[in-house]
Amino acid sequence: MGALLYSPFTQRRIFFKNRLHTRVSTYQGNPAMNLHPHRPWITPVVIGAFLLSAVTGALMFFHLDSGLNKAAHEWLSWAMVIGVTLHVLLNLPAFKRYFSQTPGRVIMGLFALVLALSFIPAASGGSEPGFAPPVRALANAPIAALAQVAGTSADDVKTRLHAAGFAVTSDQQSVADLVGGDLRAQIGTLTKVLAPPGS
Repeated sequence: MGALLYSPFTQRRIFFKNRLHTRVSTYQGNPAMNLHPHRPWITPVVIGAFLLSAVTGALMFFHLDSGLNKAAHEWLSWAMVIGVTLHVLLNLPAFKRYFSQTPGRVIMGLFALVLALSFIPAASGGSEPGFAPPVRALANAPIAALAQVAGTSADDVKTRLHAAGFAVTSDQQSVADLVGGDLRAQIGTLTKVLAPPGS
C-alpha cells in the first residue's frame, strides 16, 4: 500500500531529476547555452554599440565629424563586433535556420558579394566631392601663390609648413608635393597654412 502511495511522488522525482540532467548536459555540450545568464547585458551592448557606430558613421559620411568621432567609430565599433558575435552565439539555433531558408541565404549572399566587391580598387576620377577641385587647385599652387591667397609672406607659409612637420626647400613647392594626392591630407595641411594667425 505504501509503495502505491509513494509511486507517483517517486516518479515525479525521477522525472525532474532526468530533466535537470538533460539541461546540465545541454549546457555542457553547447557553449552557446552558457551565455543565457549574460543576456541582460549582451543585447544592450549590441544596441549601444550600434547607436554609437551608426551616429559616428553618419557624421563621417556627411563630413560633419569632429573631435573624437572618427576615433570612437574606428575603435569602439569593436564593441559591436564582440556584442553581435555573442548575440549570435546566444541565439545560435535560430541563426542556423536562416542558412536553410532561401530569403536568408539570398540576403546574406548579397552582402557577402558587396563585401567582396569592396576590395576592388576604385577607378580614379569622377568620385570626388564637389569641393575637391578648388582644394586641389590650392594644393597644387606654389607656396608663393598660396602666400598671396593667405595674405602673408612665402616665408610665413614655409614656417607654418615646417611647424607641421614638412621639409620645404623651395617657394615653388606645393602642398600636393609635400603631402601627396590624398584629399583629406591636403585639406588638413591647407587649413594649417591658411588659418589666421593666433587661431
